[in-house]
Amino acid sequence: MMFAFNPDGSLKISKSALQAKEENIRKMKTGRCMHATKEFVQMTAPKRCILHLTLSEAITDNRFVENIHNYFTQESTTPTRLVKINEKEFQIEIGTDFRRCTDCCNLVNRYRDFLDGNIIEKKQGCTFEGFRKNFSYEDHFD
Repeated sequence: MMFAFNPDGSLKISKSALQAKEENIRKMKTGRCMHATKEFVQMTAPKRCILHLTLSEAITDNRFVENIHNYFTQESTTPTRLVKINEKEFQIEIGTDFRRCTDCCNLVNRYRDFLDGNIIEKKQGCTFEGFRKNFSYEDHFD
């Protein structure tokens, strides 16, 4: 992989990364889309994460955020708390539990299903990879 530098010494952004960024901006302005950022807040026990949700300009009814969260809390063992910042922004505090990361991914997938896959996911300090679809027992066990 070749790296290119700007005259000031910073790295140049590749065309594909620039196109993906522009596509995400377009989705947030014109389409029914959600931006979800997973932030790892507290690394010592009790561990805590925050899921930041931002709705696109095309979404006018935000009740689905609370409804999906309410259904999620009925089936989840992880303590969560939904905080409405404004009409387009929400925070979901993910508390300590052994299934914290799995439940967080499950919640994001519920929003993804509701929005027909139109979700932009970003991680800030979150290291959870989830289940790999190309997992092979032969790679890990003899």
